[in-house]
Amino acid sequence: EEEAEEAEGGEEVAQGRHRAQSGGARPAQHVSQGDKALETWVSSETSALPRPRWQVLTALRDRQLGSSARFVYEACGARAFVQRFRLQYGLEGHSGCVNSVHFNQRGTWLASSSDDLTVIIWDWARQHPVMAFNTGHRNNVFQAKFLPNCGDSTLATCARDGQVRVAQLPAISLSRVSKRVAQHRGACHKVALVPDSPVRFLTAGEDAVVFGIDLRQDRPASRVVVTKENETRVGLYTVFVNPANIHQFAVGGRDQFVRIYDQRKINETNNNGVLKKFCPHHLVHCESQSFITCLVYSHDGTELLVSYNDEDIYLFHSSHAGGAQYVKRYKGHRNNATVKGVNFYGPRSEFVVSGSDCGHIFLWEKSSCQIVQFLEGDRAGNINCLEPHPYLPVMATSGLDHDPKIWAPTAKATTKLLGLKDLIKKNKQARDGDGSGHSNLFENNMLSFLMHHFTRRSHPLQGRRRRAPLEARILDAESDESSRSSGASEQEGENIYSLIES
Repeated sequence: EEEAEEAEGGEEVAQGRHRAQSGGARPAQHVSQGDKALETWVSSETSALPRPRWQVLTALRDRQLGSSARFVYEACGARAFVQRFRLQYGLEGHSGCVNSVHFNQRGTWLASSSDDLTVIIWDWARQHPVMAFNTGHRNNVFQAKFLPNCGDSTLATCARDGQVRVAQLPAISLSRVSKRVAQHRGACHKVALVPDSPVRFLTAGEDAVVFGIDLRQDRPASRVVVTKENETRVGLYTVFVNPANIHQFAVGGRDQFVRIYDQRKINETNNNGVLKKFCPHHLVHCESQSFITCLVYSHDGTELLVSYNDEDIYLFHSSHAGGAQYVKRYKGHRNNATVKGVNFYGPRSEFVVSGSDCGHIFLWEKSSCQIVQFLEGDRAGNINCLEPHPYLPVMATSGLDHDPKIWAPTAKATTKLLGLKDLIKKNKQARDGDGSGHSNLFENNMLSFLMHHFTRRSHPLQGRRRRAPLEARILDAESDESSRSSGASEQEGENIYSLIES
C-alpha cells in the first residue's frame, strides 16, 4: 500500500514537471490524462477476486459426513453468502431518520433509535414492534444499545442533547422509567459496551470527554479522560472498548488521530494520558485535515478499523507501536455528508462494511481489500449504521430513510456488481472536486437533516400515513426537566411506554 501511494505521488510529480516544461498542456490533454488515471485507478479497485477460502460444495459434503461441526460459523463468514445479500424488508414505524440499530445478545430483538426521539424494539424476524418508547431526549437520538447479560432489560441511549440515559425494559410492566446518568456539554454520538458487563459502559462526546458509567453507583458517571492534542480539546464522534482487553479503549473525532487509552494508567500530564496513537502517514500533516467518524475493534481485538470523513477506511494492527502505518486500505465509497459508521462483518471479522453518500452499502473482503458486494440502500441517500447479526448471516442497516432495513443472503445468484465501476468513479470525482472537503461534520449532518426534513414536509400526507399506525399505539408522557450535572443519577422523566400487543 505504501509503495503504491509513493508510486502515485511520484507519477503526479512527474506529470507536474512535464506540464511545467511544456508550458502547460491543452485542456483536452488534461481531461484525457485525468480520465486515463481515473480509469486505471477504478480498474485496480475492481480487479479479479482471489479464490475464496470457503467452498460451498466441499463444506456441504463435509457436513454430510459429520466432519464439520462449525458449518454455520464458517458459512456466516463466507464470500458466497455475502455476494448473495439482498434486501428482505424495511421495518416501518419511525417518523424520522433512523440513526442506529443494535441486536440483543440472542439476536432475537433489534433496537432502533431515531430523530423522532423514540426507540423501537423489534421482533425483526416477524417484522413486528415489541415495544416503543419516548427516550426522554430533547434532540436526535444517535444510538441505543442493549447492555449484555441483563436479560434484555437495560438499554443505554445517547443523543445530540448530550444526555446519556438508561431505560429499564421489564417484560411485563407497562410503566417504565428512563434515567439520565450523564450529561456531555456537546452532542454524544456513541455508547461503548464493556464485554459481558450488564452495568458498565463508556460514552464519548463532542466536548472531548469520555465518561465511564457504572450503574451500581449512586452517581453513575465518572470522567475517564478529556481528549486533547497539546492543550486543545478534540471533540469525539466514536469510542470502542477492546474486546480482548476491557481496560483499553479507542476514540476518534475531530482530528486525524486514533487514540488508545488504558484506564489503569491514564496520566493526563504525560502525553495527555494517551497509550498510543495511529494515523495514516499521509494524513499526519495533511493541509485538509481529516476527521474520524467511526472506529471499531475486530472480534478478537487485534485489529482496529477506522473510517475518515471524505477519505478512505484504514485497518491498523492494535498491537503495533504507536505511530505505525496502516496495514490495509478500503476505497470506493464516499463519507462526507454525515457521521458514518463502519463495521466488520463475519464471525472472524472477514469483511469490512460501510455506507456511502451515494446511498449504497459497500462490503470489502478484508484480506484482499476488494469490493465483493454493493447494495442499493436508503432511497434518501446516506447509510449511517450497519449492524451484523451476532450469529446469523443477516445484517441490519439504517440511514436517512425512516425504516431500518434487514438484509440476508437469499439471492439465487451472486451479485454481478453491475455499475460498480461507474459508481466508485462518481464517488471519487465528487470527493476530488469538493473543495469544502473536510468540513465540520456537525454542519454537514444538520444540513442533510434539514434538507431531508423539508423534503418530507413537502409530502405531509405520505409522512402521516407512515407514522400513524405505530404512533397511535405509543403512549408518550411529557419529558422531565433535565439538570446539567454530569454525574446526575436521580430518577427523571417518567415516560409511559407501550407494550405493543401481538
